Amino acid sequence: MDANLLFEKIRVKQVVGTLERDVTDITTDSRTAQQGSVFVASKGYTVDSHKFCQDVVNQGCQIVVVSQAQELDGNVTQIIVPDTLRVASLLANKLFNYPSKQLVTYGVTGTNGKTSIATMIHHIYRKLGKGSAYLGTNGFQINEEKSKGSNTTPETVALTKKINEAVEKKAEAMTLEVSSHGLSLGRLSGVNFDVAIFSNLTQDHLDFHGTMEAYGHAKSLLFSQLGQDLSQEKFVVLNQDDGFSEYLASVSPFEAFTYGINNKAQFMAEDINESLQGATFNFVTPEGNFYVKSPYVGLFNVSNIMAAMIAAWSKGVNLSEIVKAVENLEPVEGRLEVLDETLPIDLIIDYAHTADGMDKLIDAVQPFTSQKLIFLCGLAGERDMSKAPEMGRIACRADYVVFTPDNPANDEPKVLTQALAQGATHQNYIEFDDRAEGIRHAIDIAEPGDTVVLASKGREPYQIMPGHVKVPHRDDLIGLEAAYKKFGGGPVED
Repeated sequence: MDANLLFEKIRVKQVVGTLERDVTDITTDSRTAQQGSVFVASKGYTVDSHKFCQDVVNQGCQIVVVSQAQELDGNVTQIIVPDTLRVASLLANKLFNYPSKQLVTYGVTGTNGKTSIATMIHHIYRKLGKGSAYLGTNGFQINEEKSKGSNTTPETVALTKKINEAVEKKAEAMTLEVSSHGLSLGRLSGVNFDVAIFSNLTQDHLDFHGTMEAYGHAKSLLFSQLGQDLSQEKFVVLNQDDGFSEYLASVSPFEAFTYGINNKAQFMAEDINESLQGATFNFVTPEGNFYVKSPYVGLFNVSNIMAAMIAAWSKGVNLSEIVKAVENLEPVEGRLEVLDETLPIDLIIDYAHTADGMDKLIDAVQPFTSQKLIFLCGLAGERDMSKAPEMGRIACRADYVVFTPDNPANDEPKVLTQALAQGATHQNYIEFDDRAEGIRHAIDIAEPGDTVVLASKGREPYQIMPGHVKVPHRDDLIGLEAAYKKFGGGPVED
């Protein structure tokens, strides 16, 4: 695209140099800037990428967007604007022809359940033979092609490119996990959501937001930013069992669909039967009642699958076909996932890392625990410590508890495990500074018939250690290796 045409989008700017250039890419990552790129510099929390402007010029980049003029050698044009990241979003969407408007875009937010609901929507589309993309904690996926990512919600330019990639690969829909961080930091700027979905709101991320009010406000941005243009077909899907839904319904003018188990809603699950193989229920809807057989374990997953089904239905997918598809959906990676059913113990991994998430996780597995429930959980470093005692209290609903760090970063592991132990309600617990050792211990003390739950990380493939270095780590592989060593079986596959 001609740079003059591209930068017409920006009304207030100072141009130092010529715009008689051709633009093929835009990036906020200096390592990827080259000839044809526009590099957008910004001042982040830890790094000011303006210092890399000379590097990108040396790499062939001829246009940089900056917040103040830089002393640069070479044939480079500087565009000086007040807010570089806001400009980055505007430019990226114009360059890639507003990709989120070219498919059905679902946004899922909430403290717990984002990954599950988003993945379920993606799986429903795939099971019905429709092209689909997913972006969130478990990475980026177009149909069955997967790649990993570093953030639940990437920065705005990277996000726009991923949506554009989904469009280019003929996806009909794309489902995004929408984090409160991403909303607060403007990473979702320019994404034209068709359906906004809310799971729940419980304490988390207060290290970033400060208060529950600020945290809730951040979540509400997904719904208020649907806009006011009622000529567009947009919808809101809300969990009626969570009190925050009433507020969310008030911030958007679009039609809201409610779902629930405990509170009266437009869509409800009744006559629920649970097992470690999934759940069945009567799905009561405005279009009649449907018998649903879901492969997902736990009441919270009954709630999650309702949200996913309603979301797909809202954009024209036939409800009978959705219900039929649900019966054969794949597991949600790392979410209440039973590892190797041939083992004499039930070995389960899950991502639950809040008191509410852990409480619901224990609710899900306890009825099917024939002997001891052994529960391992961790506390993340450099995060909200105030939730730790309540997490420790909830963990002690289990017969035996293992407290470990979870991504300790620059915090002392012992401080993290002691914070969890402050909430312990019985003495049947142990603390491990090393999470892998804690997992091996949990397996070592397990006997046939016991249930071992490894909570907090799911299939997250690393631990964040001092200096924010990511060290390879997999709860599932460590747990399986220990289980095969004790009980036989295997091998562990990566």
